[in-house]
Amino acid sequence: MPAEVLSYFLKNADQRLRLAFQVVLQCAPFLKGLKVSCVISVDAGLYNGLAELFRDTEIAYHRLSCSEGKCLVLFYRPDELERYLHSPVIRGLIWEYGYSDMDLGGMIRRLADRVEDFSKRGMGFPHEIGAFLGYPPDDVKGFIENEGKKYLMIGYWKVYSNLTGARMIFKEYDRAKDCAVNEFITGKSIREIIS
Repeated sequence: MPAEVLSYFLKNADQRLRLAFQVVLQCAPFLKGLKVSCVISVDAGLYNGLAELFRDTEIAYHRLSCSEGKCLVLFYRPDELERYLHSPVIRGLIWEYGYSDMDLGGMIRRLADRVEDFSKRGMGFPHEIGAFLGYPPDDVKGFIENEGKKYLMIGYWKVYSNLTGARMIFKEYDRAKDCAVNEFITGKSIREIIS
């Protein structure tokens, strides 16, 4: 996509248009049904505009933190994310971080508390956020064990195992982004772009 197009939408005076484009650009694999969730940072002043963007869709969102004029927002399809988080492998991975015997709302509140705490202490993000974002469990574990170093490849996440599989997924995500952005540019709404 030409830089001029990106610049036009990301710097547009119309805040609703700018927010919608940011969501499409940064959440395309999620919007297209390839990811279980996504997280982006939006201007705090635009946060309330998300309600209109996602009205009458199956997508929910939750503010994980807000500081210095930016809000970190988790987007998800509730039923899908809850099923995913309760799968045995993922449940075992997040259990050790205090996500035991919780419904989805409780897990998201716990994640938000931990994101807020890590942010206040200047520690980045809690490691389990990768599990909430649908990153492969072996890569989440690899990130934790290697403290974010010694990865095989970096793309949508840091890859520690199954390099071939990750490359294929990254290509699918890139195609989803191209598709979603092109649909947006031709006038489709987020509701129409969502798969």
